[in-house]
Amino acid sequence: MTTLNPALQTITERIIERSRPTREAYLKRIRAFKQQGRVERDRLGCSNLAHGYAAMPKAIKIEMLRPTVPNLGMITAYNDMVSAHQPFAEFPAWIKEEALKQGATAQVAGGTPAMCDGITQGYEGMELSLFSRDVIAMSTAIGLSHQMFDGALYFGVCDKIVPGLMIGALSCGHLPGIFVPAGPMTSGIANKKKARTRQQFAEGKVGRDALLASEMGSYHSPGTCTFYGTANSNQMMMEMMGMHLPAAAFFNPYTPMREALTRYAAAHLAESVKNQTIKPLGEMLSEKSFVNALIGLMATGGSTNHTMHLVAMARAAGIILNWDDFDEISSIIPLLIRVYPNGQADINHFAAAGGLPFVIRELRDAGLLHDDVNTVVGHGMAAYTREPFLIDGQLEWRDAVAESRDEEILRPLSRPFSPDGGLRLMKGNIGRGVIKVSAVREHCRIIEAPAIVFNDQKEVLAAFERGELERDFVCVVRFQGPRANGMPELHKLTPPLGILQDRGFKVALVTDGRMSGASGKVPAAIHMSPEALLGGGIGKIRTGDLIRFNSITGELSALVSEAEWNAREIPEPDLSNNTHGIGRELFAGFRSIAGSAETGAMSLGGEFA
Repeated sequence: MTTLNPALQTITERIIERSRPTREAYLKRIRAFKQQGRVERDRLGCSNLAHGYAAMPKAIKIEMLRPTVPNLGMITAYNDMVSAHQPFAEFPAWIKEEALKQGATAQVAGGTPAMCDGITQGYEGMELSLFSRDVIAMSTAIGLSHQMFDGALYFGVCDKIVPGLMIGALSCGHLPGIFVPAGPMTSGIANKKKARTRQQFAEGKVGRDALLASEMGSYHSPGTCTFYGTANSNQMMMEMMGMHLPAAAFFNPYTPMREALTRYAAAHLAESVKNQTIKPLGEMLSEKSFVNALIGLMATGGSTNHTMHLVAMARAAGIILNWDDFDEISSIIPLLIRVYPNGQADINHFAAAGGLPFVIRELRDAGLLHDDVNTVVGHGMAAYTREPFLIDGQLEWRDAVAESRDEEILRPLSRPFSPDGGLRLMKGNIGRGVIKVSAVREHCRIIEAPAIVFNDQKEVLAAFERGELERDFVCVVRFQGPRANGMPELHKLTPPLGILQDRGFKVALVTDGRMSGASGKVPAAIHMSPEALLGGGIGKIRTGDLIRFNSITGELSALVSEAEWNAREIPEPDLSNNTHGIGRELFAGFRSIAGSAETGAMSLGGEFA
C-alpha cells in the first residue's frame, strides 16, 4: 500500500486535533438518534404513522406496515427552470420501483428550492443566492424530521444546492444516504467562441441578438452547465467524499446510463440499509473524507466558492477547516486537469479523456489521497478508480484508462499542468482572502498599483463605460459581504476587467464579495474577511492608496503607514438599496447573524455563528 504523503498526514492530523471537541459532540448527538435494529418509524405513534401512510397506494401501505421493511426518503431539488435539476422529475418513480424490488419502500420526503446563479447574475435575486444554501439545509432537515425514513437519497447538482443538502443531511446524520446526480448537458458551442462573443459584446462590437444566440448555443439543454464552475465542482467533491456511486457524476441526463445509475443507487441503498452494511452518513464522513474533497478541489482547479461551502459542510459534521488548510493542501497537490475557465475543454471532454477515476487513481497511487475512509460502496477509494459501463442492460465497473486520452485536458501526476493546486491564501493589513491563480497568466500574478474604491459592481461598470479605468489599478469593491448584502457573486466584473487586462493594463480585483466558480483570467482576491461592514481592513482602503497584490507570496497589503491605517475609520455604507424587493426583506435575519466567509458564511445561528 502506498505511504501517505507526510505533509498531507501532518495537515490532516492538525484538522483532527482541532476538531476533536466539536466532532465528538456531533457524533454523540447523532448516535443518540440511531435506531438499534428497528426501522425509524417505530418511534412514531399509530396516529402519526397513519398520516405518513395515508397518501400511499394500498400495495405500498401493506409493505410499510411490515416491521422489517425499510423506507427510503427522497429530498429533491427538482424544478424545470434550472436545467441541471429538470431531469430529477423522473427519478422518484425509478427509485420507488427499485426499492420495492429490494423489499423496501420509498417516498419523496420533501423538496428544496434550487435557484440558478446564471439567471440572477448581476441582479437583485443574486443577493438571496448564498443564503439559499441555508434555506436548502433547513428544507432538507424539515423533510427528514418526520422520522419516517431509514435512509435517504439526495437529488441536487448546482452551486448552493449540494452544500445545502449536505448540511441538512448531516443534521440528520444518524441516517445513511446517497447523493444522486443528474449529469451535465451535452456540449454546445466551444468555450473559446462563447468567451469571444461576450468580450465583443462588452466592447460594443456585436449586438444583443448575437450575444443571446451565443449564450443559447452554450446553455442549450437539460443538465448541468458544462464549464468547471461550482456545480461541477460539487459533483467532483461528492465523488471524492464517496457520496456518489463511483464515476456517476458526468454522464448526460436522459441516457440509459443515467437511468441505470439512478436505479442502481436506489437498489444499493435499500439493500445496504436492510443488511446494515452502510454507515450512517454522519459517521461515514470523517475528517479524512472532507480532506479528500479539498484535495480534489486542488487537483482539478475547482471553484473558489468551496472555500466557503466545504468549510460550512464540514462544520455541520463537527469538523473545523480553515483557509490555512486550503493554502497548505494546495501547495502539495498538483493540478491535473484543465477545463474551462482554466482551459478550453468542457466537462464532457474531461470525462471522455479519463475523468475522475483517472484523477483519483493518480492521487491515490501517489499517497496524495486518504484511502482510510468509508464510502457508500464500502471502505477505501479503490472503487472510485473505476468507471461504469452498461453491458446488456447491467452496470459493470472497469478500471480507469491507463493513459489520458487527451493531455491538453487531463494529465498524469508525472506531468501535471502545475505543481500545485493554484489556490492561494492572500493576507495582510487588508484582511484574509483567497485567489485562484490556475487560470491567471504568470505575468499577471504580481501587481502594485493604486486602488480605485467602489461600493457596488454597478459603479465599476459605469466607470468602465465612461472610459475612466484605462490605467493600471486595483479595483476594490467593498460592502459585498454576507452581512452587507448577502454576498452576491460579482461575475459581471470579469468581462470589463478582462478587456482592460487585454489592452495591456495591470488590473486586479479585491472584494469582500464572491466571484463565480467560473472566474478566470483576472487576478482576484475575493471573500476578504472580515468584511468591510464588520470592520475589515478592506473598508479602510482609499482611492489612490498603493496596493501590493502578490499572489505568489500571498501578500495583500495597502502600503499605508501603520499609524495612519490604525487611525482610519470605515465609512458608513448606504445599504438601503439592498434591503427590499425580490424577497430581500425576508432575509434580514439571515444577514444580521451571518458569519465570515472563512467560517462558511453561515446564517444558521447557534453553534454555526
